[in-house]
Amino acid sequence: MDERGSRGHEVDIKGLIEQIVRALVDHPEQVKVTEIEGTHSVVLELSVAPDDVGKVIGKKGIHADAIRRLVHAIGGKTKKRYVLEILEDR
Repeated sequence: MDERGSRGHEVDIKGLIEQIVRALVDHPEQVKVTEIEGTHSVVLELSVAPDDVGKVIGKKGIHADAIRRLVHAIGGKTKKRYVLEILEDR
């Protein structure tokens, strides 16, 4: 699903998250982002290999917070509320 930003540029938030997370993990082929769209929000479920969860979250949650801030900022431009959930079990 692509949304349009305020200037008409397409925003592929799912692809952006996949790209960022693949750069952080040891098993990039196991990175998967699933979109669940509601009426006012979109839930993005991120799943990675079990031994990569800590790398995605980062020390004190710094990586997860940074990714969530990007998602939130993009949501403001596209007038949608995005929620990133990191799935810990596969």
